[in-house]
Amino acid sequence: MKWIGRRQSDNVEDRRGMSSGGKTIVGGGIIGIIILLLNIFGGENGQMLTPILEQMNQGQNAPTEQRELSVEEKKLAEFPKTVFADTEDIWGQIFSENNMTYKKPGMVLFTGAVETACGGASSASGPFYCPRDQKVYMDLDFFNELQTKFGAKGGDFAVAYVIAHEVGHHIQNLLGTSNKMREIQEGKSEAEGNKLSVALELQADFYAGVWAKHNQENLDIDDIDEALSAAQAVGDDAIQSKMQGHIVPESFTHGTSEQRKFWFMKGYKTGDIKQGDTFAGLE
Repeated sequence: MKWIGRRQSDNVEDRRGMSSGGKTIVGGGIIGIIILLLNIFGGENGQMLTPILEQMNQGQNAPTEQRELSVEEKKLAEFPKTVFADTEDIWGQIFSENNMTYKKPGMVLFTGAVETACGGASSASGPFYCPRDQKVYMDLDFFNELQTKFGAKGGDFAVAYVIAHEVGHHIQNLLGTSNKMREIQEGKSEAEGNKLSVALELQADFYAGVWAKHNQENLDIDDIDEALSAAQAVGDDAIQSKMQGHIVPESFTHGTSEQRKFWFMKGYKTGDIKQGDTFAGLE
């Protein structure tokens, strides 16, 4: 992706120099369950788990220690800041073309653990969006795991895809899709609720594809392949197969690898936000 020397977002808070702060998460085995639910792309699951996180997040306030980031750490933040600026510009334009006003989200870079308006989270949660403070949370170490643990291709556009996906959840929050989904989920079985969660995640992939289409002038020839490789790596079926040796379709919350690639490419090919109804036939 062509990004060096271009505008970087001012809406990024870098907390990587903080060794502690806020409240500590306590709880034992439930942490593993939450990590599984939030892992890879937290998205809507982050808000659905907020009551649990808040109950667990009853530790004592700890003093915050701030250290100066190294030159390498500061440089590492330049790319996500540039990508985030692109999401601001492109979604601002798309919303304007549809007679709407785009409210920019924030982004927080962290390592280890982070406190959010949706509760506390650790780096094991993977990138996620918190609708309560309208911020995307990113542990940059995740992208090493995306390659080493989940087998995605290297390349900076895999990072861009993840950021664009989480911004997709912000779009859903602004358009009211997230709230509507939660209303529909009430009274549904776990399997039915999971199908709705999958639809929400696939729509975020679709929005990531729409963003990529409108950012065409800044893309390199291999960028879309890198995004598809990342989508392949984080499909529910691919993760379950790798982590537990078998897949359980009724437990899917984000969609299969093929579904994730399909909806990203549909967004990329059409560039039209009106073409992303992943909920059709689910109600």
